[in-house]
Amino acid sequence: MKQPSRQSFVFSPRSTPLSGCLLAVSVALLAGCASSGNRAPVEDRRGPSAKPAAAAPTPSVAATAPAADAAAAKPLPGAENAGKPGYYTVKAGDTLIRIALDNGQPWRDVGRWNSLDNPNLIEVGQVLRVVPPSVDPTVATARPLTAAGRVENRTLDGKPGAPGVAAPTGSGPAVAAAPAPAAPRESDESLDWMWPANGPVATAFDDAKSKGLAITGKAGDPVFAAADGRVVYAGAGLRGYGNLVIVKHNATYLTAYAHNQTLLVKEEQAVRKGQKIAEMGASDADRVQLHFEIRRQGKPIDPAKLLPAR
Repeated sequence: MKQPSRQSFVFSPRSTPLSGCLLAVSVALLAGCASSGNRAPVEDRRGPSAKPAAAAPTPSVAATAPAADAAAAKPLPGAENAGKPGYYTVKAGDTLIRIALDNGQPWRDVGRWNSLDNPNLIEVGQVLRVVPPSVDPTVATARPLTAAGRVENRTLDGKPGAPGVAAPTGSGPAVAAAPAPAAPRESDESLDWMWPANGPVATAFDDAKSKGLAITGKAGDPVFAAADGRVVYAGAGLRGYGNLVIVKHNATYLTAYAHNQTLLVKEEQAVRKGQKIAEMGASDADRVQLHFEIRRQGKPIDPAKLLPAR
C-alpha cells in the first residue's frame, strides 16, 4: 500500500486574501507610529512620591584635586629657616642619628631643640635646628676647621696684640681690622688623646670613603674611650656602623667607635680616657675591626693627626 505523500504548506501573502488585509493594516499602523512624534510610554516604578533625579554636577578642579595636594601646600616644620646657618634640611634617607653625627651634636639634643615627639618621624624637606638655641648659628658655623690650637695675635716685636686689631706699621695710626671669626675655646682644642685599640691600622683615613681609621684585632679585644667625655649614643641604629658608641668630648669634638661585638656603656654615661667602652667585633662588617672616627664640629678629620705617635 502506498503512503500518502506529505505536502508542505508555506504561508505567504498570496495564500489567502485575509493575509493581504492583515499586512495592509500592519503597514498602516507602522506608518502612523512613524509619523507621530510621541514616545513610547515608560512605566515609572519609583512610586507616586518619587521625584526626578537631579543631574550630577560637573566636578570642579577643587573637587577633584587629591588630598595630598592640600597636604603638600602646607609648609613643613621649620621651612622658614631653610638655608640659614645652623639649620639642616632633611633629605631622603636621613635619620636623626646621622644628622646629629654629621653636625657634631647628640641626637637627643637635636630632637629636643626641634620639639620632635618621635625622633623616628622626620620628613624630607623638614628643616631642623642643629646648634643649641643658646648659640648664635652665624658664629658657630664661622669656626675655622683646622686642628690647630689657640690662635693668638702678635705684634711685630713678638708681644701679644689685641684681638681683631692690626699691628701698627710705620708711624701711621693703627687700623682696626675686621673682627676675627670666633675660635673654639682652648679647652675644646687641648684634649689629651689616646689610641682606642691596640691593633694595627688596616685602612687609613679617607674623607671620601672611610672617614676614619680601621684598626684590626680579635673578637673581644678591648675598645677604649680616646678621651674624657659623655656617651651620646650607644646602639645599632646607624646603617653601616653596626654596634656603635658615640662619645661627645666638648663643644668641638666627638668620637665614634663602630662594628663592636659588645657595648659596655649607656647613653648619658660619663666616661674617662682609657675606659673600656666596648669589645671589638664584626657587626655590619666583613671582618673583625674597630672603625674609629674623630669629628670636629661634625666633620670627619684624620685621627692620626691628633692621636699620639706609636
